[in-house]
Amino acid sequence: MAAQCEEKLTAQNWLFCGNRGYCEDRTIEGKSVAHRIRVAVIEDDLPTSHQFKAWIESAKSGILVDQWFNRDDAEAAIAREHYDLVVLDIELGRERHAGVAIINAINKNMNREGTASGLPVLVVSAMPATIYRSIMKALDAWDYLQKATFEEADFIETLLDMLRVVKERRQQQGNTKELAPKADALSMDPLRQRTPMWRGQRINLPLTAQRILAVMFEKRGQIVSYDDLYEVVKSGRNRDNIRKHVSTIRDAFREIDPAFEGIENVPMRGFRWVESA
Repeated sequence: MAAQCEEKLTAQNWLFCGNRGYCEDRTIEGKSVAHRIRVAVIEDDLPTSHQFKAWIESAKSGILVDQWFNRDDAEAAIAREHYDLVVLDIELGRERHAGVAIINAINKNMNREGTASGLPVLVVSAMPATIYRSIMKALDAWDYLQKATFEEADFIETLLDMLRVVKERRQQQGNTKELAPKADALSMDPLRQRTPMWRGQRINLPLTAQRILAVMFEKRGQIVSYDDLYEVVKSGRNRDNIRKHVSTIRDAFREIDPAFEGIENVPMRGFRWVESA
């Protein structure tokens, strides 16, 4: 099913609506133009797809949004196009876990291209977050939003977080790589992609947990107060919620290193990142 597109024509660009389910922007003068962020929305419900498209376009001007409505078309597009970010649902039509298959296809495509950091994927699904967030995290999705539990502002804030990472990655491409950290050290990624590495392995964390870890690592050796950590969470600014995020971080480290003890709990005050001996 192809999405409808609005025809626009300017002196420099024209908008072509083909049969691939989306609109694409092309120059007519043959001149190279600045990279434009390109996002794929993979959602089988037409009104929801259009809503996500509108939110994405309102979040940042100049974003190109491609809309796909089934697994086959989405997988073909991912293999063919170069997306900066993907927003997808898990259930597409009668395929209950089509989104899982698409994420696996994305990961395989990234491995073929030698891109260790992967393609940012935001999963937006009606499936319960308590179950599916950890599943998506294990598949290297960057974040998970449960339908009917978030507002437009939450969607846009999450999207913009991801796009900032995309921008930083693109700006740093071609720069001299920093020296590799010690094998037992935490690397927060020299390209500032917020993709933490521990003992040479990627630590799978949702964005909020990554932000909390980044704050603790930046202030390693110092106590990071609960108030400091409230600044980086979007909702649930209370101690119980912060403790849950820190527990998620510890569990992720211990999947790689069962003896991990790098985060110290400072009673009544906060947490501290402790360098390994």
